[in-house]
Amino acid sequence: MTRKYTLKRRAEQQAETRRRIVEAAIDLHGSVGPAATTFSLVAERAGVQRHTLYAHFPDERSLLQACSSTHIETHPLPSPEPWRVVADPGERMRIALLAIYEWYGRNESVVASVLRDAEHHPPTREAVEMSIGPYFATCQGVLGEGLGGSQRALLRVALSFFTWRTLVREAGLQPVEAVNAMVQAVQGVG
Repeated sequence: MTRKYTLKRRAEQQAETRRRIVEAAIDLHGSVGPAATTFSLVAERAGVQRHTLYAHFPDERSLLQACSSTHIETHPLPSPEPWRVVADPGERMRIALLAIYEWYGRNESVVASVLRDAEHHPPTREAVEMSIGPYFATCQGVLGEGLGGSQRALLRVALSFFTWRTLVREAGLQPVEAVNAMVQAVQGVG
């Protein structure tokens, strides 16, 4: 009986160590970005030795994948499924963009750092493509139904974090105003 308890406790301790490592890495990704997040920084922030970190995550890709899935799990992207039943395409886009823009607002520091680093850091690009690539492809499909080529291109712009940041953070629009501007832009292109 003692052996099972010891194994269970050890497994719980390992899970807790893994959680601390992932949380430390996510914090660093939001501040310095994934490209500048070294295993030494993660180990220090998590309060573990580097060999312990490597025991849980043998390479940068495995750590990035764990961080992506943990962040999406704890801060889920809005589900596109309810949008499918909205008959009016403009209203469907308005509802979807507002939900996505609100998510961007809540997750700005991590998203900004990760997307910035994805431009030049292949492991980050790979993690982004695997974690949110399929989501945005689904959004493009749900919201792009019935749109022409130019409209689909503008929809892609509307879904972009960088568009949200430009309109809301830089231009000072409220999220609803930014959404309305993008819906008008998409619908106005022929």
